[in-house]
Amino acid sequence: MKKTPLAVVLEKLRTDPVFSTNVIHYRTIEGKKACYAEFPDNLHPSVIKALASKGINKLYSHQREAFELAANGKSFTAVTPTASGKSLCYHLPVMQSILEDDASRAIYLFPTKALAQDQLADLHELIEASGETIFSYTYDGDTAPGLRSKVRKSGHIVLTNPDMLHSGILPHHTKWVSLFENLKYIIIDELHTYKGVFGSHVAHVLRRLKRICNYYGSDPVFICTSATIANPKELAESLTNSAVELIVNNGAPAGKKHFVFYNPPVVHPTFGIRRSAVLEVRDVASMLYREGIQTIIFAKSRVRVEMLVTYMKELTKKRLFDKTIMGYRGGYLPSERRKIEKGLRDGEIRTVVSTNALELGIDIGQLQACIMTGYPGNIASAFQQAGRAGRRQEEALIIYVAQSVALDQYIIEHPDYLLGQSPEEARIHPDNMFILMDHLKCASFELPFSSTETYGEFEVQELLAFLESEGVLVKTVDKWHWMTDRFPASEVSLRSASQENVVIINRTHPKETKVLGEMDRFSAMTLLHEEAIYLHQGTQFQVEELDWDEKKAYVTEVDVDYFTDANLAVELKVMNEDGTQQLGLNNASYGDIAVLAIPTIFKKIRFDSHDNIGSGPISLPAEELHTTSTWLTFDVPEGWTGAGLTDAMTGAAYAIQSFIPLFVRCDRTDIYVVPQVKAVHTGKPTIFIYDSYPGGIGLSESIFSRWGDLLSQVANHISACRCESGCPVCIGAQEPGIKMKHTVEDILQILSRKE
Repeated sequence: MKKTPLAVVLEKLRTDPVFSTNVIHYRTIEGKKACYAEFPDNLHPSVIKALASKGINKLYSHQREAFELAANGKSFTAVTPTASGKSLCYHLPVMQSILEDDASRAIYLFPTKALAQDQLADLHELIEASGETIFSYTYDGDTAPGLRSKVRKSGHIVLTNPDMLHSGILPHHTKWVSLFENLKYIIIDELHTYKGVFGSHVAHVLRRLKRICNYYGSDPVFICTSATIANPKELAESLTNSAVELIVNNGAPAGKKHFVFYNPPVVHPTFGIRRSAVLEVRDVASMLYREGIQTIIFAKSRVRVEMLVTYMKELTKKRLFDKTIMGYRGGYLPSERRKIEKGLRDGEIRTVVSTNALELGIDIGQLQACIMTGYPGNIASAFQQAGRAGRRQEEALIIYVAQSVALDQYIIEHPDYLLGQSPEEARIHPDNMFILMDHLKCASFELPFSSTETYGEFEVQELLAFLESEGVLVKTVDKWHWMTDRFPASEVSLRSASQENVVIINRTHPKETKVLGEMDRFSAMTLLHEEAIYLHQGTQFQVEELDWDEKKAYVTEVDVDYFTDANLAVELKVMNEDGTQQLGLNNASYGDIAVLAIPTIFKKIRFDSHDNIGSGPISLPAEELHTTSTWLTFDVPEGWTGAGLTDAMTGAAYAIQSFIPLFVRCDRTDIYVVPQVKAVHTGKPTIFIYDSYPGGIGLSESIFSRWGDLLSQVANHISACRCESGCPVCIGAQEPGIKMKHTVEDILQILSRKE
């Protein structure tokens, strides 16, 4: 029997002496057969006809369960893997409802415009095959003005995103009367993406949506679909403020998946530094490209995406207009992203390098291999990324390439953490006061509040009185009315702590200036400062001017052999203390802090070798952040000097930050750890952990009750590390001749001492 191309590649990897030496673990997860169910007796004949056109004569068991729950008016969450036919869990009940009652309406909510566009094509195909007239439209910033009126008046199904619902639909509900009077279903796809700040904002958008539906007399059913997370029912109920049922039995088939855990070789044994994961990924991906294996590479930042695209395009530099290797990330223009998605489906693109933007269920065809450049930060994301290869019954190869950082090295040494554990919980924090007040203003603009009305689960009469004192509301006999000419939704961003993005303008050719993309303000401080190298589809641009007031970065194309990386300095002070507890002989606290972030210097780092070849100052104003924090205070150990204590606390903070994602579902950049040898608030050595978003999103609050477990995990990892002096795998890179590892271990013992 002839081997498949993927089987040939697997054999090559297993027998290659260089590659196999660095493979820590192989694991094959066998596929599974489908579990089918018959069509429901009342399923409309036109829907059956549409399914038959796609070769479907039975449903998967979870699709049948979803249809029956929806038909009985019960909200639910369906939790099944990538490519398991989740879209039919909502397409079928929605189409059934519209075919039974032409007035029936539905809103489909997707986290991105790209996903909405992708699902529209799938829905149109199903409707066309049914032979019925069902009007479905996307409604977002790209919708033509002439079409908008038609969508509002006659759209049976409106596909949109939370941002457009927030600012383009809810504030103008009087133009959408036919939608809100007849709204039967609200679909929330990719539920697991609604976490942290974004999820907390969307929770309020949905409370505002329910409030408007109630005003117009409708009571829609929520249908949520999600990749695997630990608390899907809890998340859905927190997000929608409604009771939901849970569907977890997946009836879809799955192909065999081969997982390879690869650890780059050590290049500096003294310091425990391994060869760059980016360079290892480049070499492995180049081999897959030459073997004709269609591959997706995931990288954790836009800079790494562009670095890998730059490296990979060396394979095709002699071919004019070659499009077989492409990057994909946020910041690209929509038209560019649509071309890349089509190129993947058509097979024209053989290798795509992406941030987590392609984790979601956008149809990109049948990829054969997935390479993860480092641990994505949580188990759910890792399986979403792995699920992009070998969809349905297709065999797939997934290669996890570890970086020289603590969490990556923990995963590579403990593969069962990734493959044998359930995914993390996803948390939202709708009671964040900044977010709550923002949306209370938006809700007040949309409809007056009565003097006895609640808002979702919140008692808000005192908050409404505060807004009256601020001059934005006025109270009549029994109602609070919006009274200013401001449009509050335009001032609230759902996705960023910053309210404004920086636009990136290419002026390489002054007569043909054009917008390359955009970036949030906080990221721009370190990625778009003057002299920064900005990478876009493998092309290098240097930032010539950053107009901070106008939020514009002007770049020109350059050809240099380095990229840039910048540092942020922070100052912080405690505003108030909300809780405290004893942790052995030490004291742990929780409360509100003010953080002042100041970009300081940037470094120029050479491609390939990653040598530091220069640096320069950054001249930008500080950004102030009010957020929540937990902090641990201890007494200065006897005999310790200031410099030694500073270095030990810095190493401990590095290790602590590395392991926080094991305890709360977040990225390393969602939370920061800052050591202070003599904190202003306590006058003692203190380690602060704070949320990197205004008002906090509950991350540091979760750590407040888990300090002991966190410190124990960190201490065990450092003591198990094979290095002698300390390294990036445990406490961070160390200067030659400095042996800090045992000192950090001593500090961790002091932090967790019981007596």
